[in-house]
Amino acid sequence: MLSHLLTTLIDDIDGDTVTLRALLEASGRQGMLLICALSSLPFLIPVSIPGVSTVFGAAIVLLACALFLNRLPWLPQRILDKPLDAARLKPVLHKGVAVVRRIDRWVQPRWPALTGWTMLRVNSAMLAFGGLLLMAPLGPIPFSNTAPAVGILLLTVGLVQRDGLFVLLGYLGLVLSVAYFSVLGYLAWTGGSMLWG
Repeated sequence: MLSHLLTTLIDDIDGDTVTLRALLEASGRQGMLLICALSSLPFLIPVSIPGVSTVFGAAIVLLACALFLNRLPWLPQRILDKPLDAARLKPVLHKGVAVVRRIDRWVQPRWPALTGWTMLRVNSAMLAFGGLLLMAPLGPIPFSNTAPAVGILLLTVGLVQRDGLFVLLGYLGLVLSVAYFSVLGYLAWTGGSMLWG
């Protein structure tokens, strides 16, 4: 179960701060997808931790690119070694795992064509796109981080547990995120036009 893997990874966090490097080293061979799932958890609940969306969003993009190229990931040192406040991050991650635990009961291997090697590049590209959406500088706007985070989580759940239905749900989540961002952009543009007019 993905929730068990994530709980174990979070419980192993020691000290006042944690870095992405430490999380990657602790997550083993499944690390890339596991870190992508973990990186979406802080945004499932309305709590803002400064700097987290940039670090985790960039990590998702770079890890997804590594999956796309079918090679080991390369991450810049300033992303790998940026200290994050463990005391604030761990409780948020555990709350995110509670969401994953509810999802776990519905996950099962199905529709293997959507999770196999032939779809690797498409799925990786969508994951990278989700990471870019997560990095968008819209933090103060409600659900601007939550919407892409849900898509990323559903997509990674589907890939880790070979569930094509959840891969499709992840795609849907990312499409809805783009629609939400488009509406925000339209409202901002029309509001600005009215002010200038």
